[in-house]
Amino acid sequence: MLNIIIRKNMLFSAIIHKEDNIYVAECTEVGTVSQGNTIEEAIENLKESTELFLEEFPIVKPYKTYLTSFELEYA
Repeated sequence: MLNIIIRKNMLFSAIIHKEDNIYVAECTEVGTVSQGNTIEEAIENLKESTELFLEEFPIVKPYKTYLTSFELEYA
């Protein structure tokens, strides 16, 4: 029996922030996180970790990401 792998192109979101001397990137749709010394490296590492995650846990239906902001007063 021949196994056929169907590749899909999907657009994912990445939230990036800096922690000390590294950049941390998170894919909001599936929850994967990675890091790198540069933003570009963090994104490349995030792509790799997200691909590995999706090989194990495929997306059944597309996710829709909503980005918003909020104001908070704190002491």
